[in-house]
Amino acid sequence: MYEASELFGSYTPNAGTWDEMRGWDSIREPYKAVYRQLQKFGADLLLQKAQLAGELFMNQGITFTVYSDNEGIERIFPFDIIPRIITGEEWQIIEKGIAQRLKALNLFLKDIYSKHQILNDKIVPPELIASCPHFTREVFGIKVPYDIYVHISGIDLIRGDDGKFYILEDNLRTPSGVSYMLENREVTKRIFPNILASSHVRGVSNYPPMLHEILLQLAPAQISNPTVVLLTPGIYNSAYFEHTFLARSMGIKLVEGRDLIVDNHKVFMKTTRGLQQVHVIYRRVDDEFLDPLVFKKDSMLGVAGLLDAYRKGSVSIVNAVGNGVADDKAVYAYVPAMIRYYLNEEPVLQNVPTYHLQNADERNHIFDNIHKMVIKSTNQSGGYGMIMGNKIADEEWRDARKVIEEHPRNYIAQPIIQLSTVPCFVDGKLAPRHVDLRPYALYGPKGVQIVPGGLTRVALKEGSLVVNSSQGGGSKDTWVVDMPSVF
Repeated sequence: MYEASELFGSYTPNAGTWDEMRGWDSIREPYKAVYRQLQKFGADLLLQKAQLAGELFMNQGITFTVYSDNEGIERIFPFDIIPRIITGEEWQIIEKGIAQRLKALNLFLKDIYSKHQILNDKIVPPELIASCPHFTREVFGIKVPYDIYVHISGIDLIRGDDGKFYILEDNLRTPSGVSYMLENREVTKRIFPNILASSHVRGVSNYPPMLHEILLQLAPAQISNPTVVLLTPGIYNSAYFEHTFLARSMGIKLVEGRDLIVDNHKVFMKTTRGLQQVHVIYRRVDDEFLDPLVFKKDSMLGVAGLLDAYRKGSVSIVNAVGNGVADDKAVYAYVPAMIRYYLNEEPVLQNVPTYHLQNADERNHIFDNIHKMVIKSTNQSGGYGMIMGNKIADEEWRDARKVIEEHPRNYIAQPIIQLSTVPCFVDGKLAPRHVDLRPYALYGPKGVQIVPGGLTRVALKEGSLVVNSSQGGGSKDTWVVDMPSVF
């Protein structure tokens, strides 16, 4: 087992990668105080704390489900005990960039489900929207409260080899993971109480009350005590722990589709005292399963007649139905243009360069340089449908290329970016692992509010760039601190 000095002295960042703790010749300023504190522990004590963290996650039932060979395997969410640190100055840029992006995306959703102005002006190609499987014509013309479509988002960021943050993708439908952000902080309080207290880390625990306040404000009727529910697909959903966690934290009912009915264009919840009208539904059910009368006719997860009540304005649905068109990975490339078009501003946070494989010239360029590229399915998540060009075997690539050429609209490509690394406690020693960041933003009548920190997802496999929990990833607590007076 490593002693403290050897534990940190042996930490070697990967060549050509921005490491967030260690520069080329020294520890970076934001990490210095935590570095000094952790050196006092040594590997044995850190190992005990890692084991304690695992036990806390186990006791709390903090799990997710991996679907493999059609079997759901429930697992404890992997947690790394070394915090990831972001300065207050960096966070200010992130906040500004995400708020700007959400305002533009919200205006885009309002536009394409009403006037189509951005399509008429040829800023976004009309055929791109028409071919998007998540462009939901059934909600065209529906008026939503305060013209807000994206109430809850988890915008994924990466830090490139230049040390700057970039937008990787937008999650605007039913973004998950916020419960892990909150539980990560609670576990950190248990294993590093003194370090956390002395570091003046900005808090994240106000997320549930912030969300609850926004949900209440979105009630369509001017009533003093609106009823809000969280609609879950049920216990077999991979994020069911999060659904129960959030419902409990906000003090609202957790319901399934069978618990709700629609009568006279209004939604009611079945209770032991009879029917109770529901005014706001925070849904964690995808669009296509929400209403069997409109979408999938065999869906058992939604509520028959829900879209009719939604159109009548008797119930609000969070996030709005039809948001998937705005986080299609092919549409993602046009968000900087949306910002310029709707806001007359330059983007604060840049996109990762993105190529559309529907474009023959771009497709040929990607095929010629596949070893430098990652190809992504435009409407899959969780790390699925992704081809790492530097690792794929020749035979596998020939098969994949044939599929892409048959359906090029379904794929985009981006250069392989060496995500920044942070120190992780792996097998009794510190080792660099690649990370991304998912801050959680809430958009209500009073504007955009972003919890300082978000979920840092870690590619726990050495050398891997895939951070998704379903692909072997984990997470760690994210500290936003103000420099240099903290610590």
